[in-house]
Amino acid sequence: MKKYNKLIIALSVVIPVAVALLFLIKIDLELPVFLPPIYATINGLTAVLLILAVIAIKKGHRKIHENLMKTAIACSVLFLLMYVLYHMTSVSTEFGGEGWIRTFYVFILISHILLSIVVIPFVLITYVRAISNEIALHKKIAKYTFPLWLYVTVTGVVVYWMIAPYYG
Repeated sequence: MKKYNKLIIALSVVIPVAVALLFLIKIDLELPVFLPPIYATINGLTAVLLILAVIAIKKGHRKIHENLMKTAIACSVLFLLMYVLYHMTSVSTEFGGEGWIRTFYVFILISHILLSIVVIPFVLITYVRAISNEIALHKKIAKYTFPLWLYVTVTGVVVYWMIAPYYG
């Protein structure tokens, strides 16, 4: 585990900083407008994979759990790449709702963004503990990682559904 600590710290800092910086870069390339529903679907798929992985491990299916978790991580990486690429090539869409629905949207959006940063080291530590066969420690942190990661994936889909009517 110790040999991974520096990498976990580096990725936990570099990923959010890189995403923030990439948002400042605009590429003159038009991507199809159907990209947001694709990456929202990938986010939703990640949520389903996480739930299935928990069910698999509770039933004692360790290899299925492992494969589902690796797929969930791959989906999250794919989501992030598509999300950043879309926002580097497109103008951000403004939410048009008003009143309590706007307040709800802003709450969901801000909590989603903040927890998407917080969850990075949790996912990495949980994964490293699993591949290092530190199962007791893996279980200890996984009980926090799972609800955080699930919240981030589900709220990502909710944010998409709420803003989808306002895409140009």
